Amino acid sequence: MAQKIQTVYVCSNCDAQSPKWSGRCLECGAWGTLKTQTIDQKENAKKIDVPAAATTNLASIGQNSQDYYRLQTNIKEIDRVLGGGILPGSLILLSGEPGIGKSTIVAQIADAISREGDNQLIYASGEESIQQIKNRFDRLKINAEKINFISDNNTEKIVAAVSKMKPSLAIIDSIQTVYSSAVPSEPGSIGQIRASTVNFLEIAKKQNIPIILIGHITKDGVVAGPKSLEHIVDTVIYLEAEKNHDYRMLRATKNRFGSIDELGIFEMTSAGFKEISNPSLIFIESGTEKISGSVISCIMQGTRPFLVEIQSLVTKTVFGYPQRKASGFDLNRLQVLIAVLTKRAGINLTNQDVILNVVGGLKINDPSIDLAVCLAIASSLLNQTIDRKTIVLGEVGLGGEIRNVSKLEQKLKEAEKLGFTKAIIPDCNVKAKTIKLTKIKNLKELIKYFS
Repeated sequence: MAQKIQTVYVCSNCDAQSPKWSGRCLECGAWGTLKTQTIDQKENAKKIDVPAAATTNLASIGQNSQDYYRLQTNIKEIDRVLGGGILPGSLILLSGEPGIGKSTIVAQIADAISREGDNQLIYASGEESIQQIKNRFDRLKINAEKINFISDNNTEKIVAAVSKMKPSLAIIDSIQTVYSSAVPSEPGSIGQIRASTVNFLEIAKKQNIPIILIGHITKDGVVAGPKSLEHIVDTVIYLEAEKNHDYRMLRATKNRFGSIDELGIFEMTSAGFKEISNPSLIFIESGTEKISGSVISCIMQGTRPFLVEIQSLVTKTVFGYPQRKASGFDLNRLQVLIAVLTKRAGINLTNQDVILNVVGGLKINDPSIDLAVCLAIASSLLNQTIDRKTIVLGEVGLGGEIRNVSKLEQKLKEAEKLGFTKAIIPDCNVKAKTIKLTKIKNLKELIKYFS
């Protein structure tokens, strides 16, 4: 029988294969990691007989209330982002920049779950010693009586401990520091991270134990490790920082058991994370002084509305080409709105620099604030102020028409709670109890608002 012998070069860091040797791996960029590997391939190889996989009819599976039980952290912001709590058997990846507070938030999650009933937890850390973990728990005033610590980097040993104890929750801090004995590479490599994650996924599904993996990313968010796990895990949540304040934002980019539109907001304090009960207030400047170019609008994050402040600065162009700058808002969308204002509303911005900012560092991709952006630009150009008790909602079309937005009544109710008295909205069939509604059809009517 004819036989083929093939020689390939395999990277010991990321397991990438290459037909030619080179000093540097083309996948991960590591130097001197390509090793020769010979593969024998026989033509017409004998097929291996394997038994068929067992099948189960879905109709035979009963609806047990236990199947829908979720572990409640009783931290509303976290439960909201996770879709109502932690589902048993789920594998959750928590990512964020180094030092942003990932270990702190999982410690608070462990504390909240350990307070319920007889819940036992496992906390495995390959980064910190048991004394360092205990010092953090003491600082956060966490009762560690039901939290069992594992100071080991071996994935198989951690999995065996989880299988033996069957805890209510297991936390791995972090996935970059653990290693599997089955993969001949150093901890932190792509091969090790994938192999370890698959082991944790298997035990999570078999024993119905939820596991939280902590994954580090750089400030550019380009590390291949956590990114390569997103298709393996059930839920991916990111912890982000607002640069100018001590706020942390928790958002899900993947969630098999809930929505990815929810946003959790916390304040970092010396005693850990503190929930922001009314997030609308942190995105609106508290000062009462009226300034031109400042308009308040409302956006939806999942099922929750909260108010945001849009600020614009329009100045005469010094050089030949006008500048357009945006912070927290899509620059391409800003250029479209400027073109519509120039063409449909008769506002000449061809010789004006336009700078737009969303207060609080929030990044918005919601067309319902188009009208607020246009009004902020016009307000700054004409040097006219907008009442701080006025909320502006509406989407702007290319013809200058003002279109209706989703959940308008819910947004108006949120504004009513915060004491707003006026609202500029599209011309639609919407009523409000305490807010005076000004309905407009196009941008030309918006400009008349200043006269």
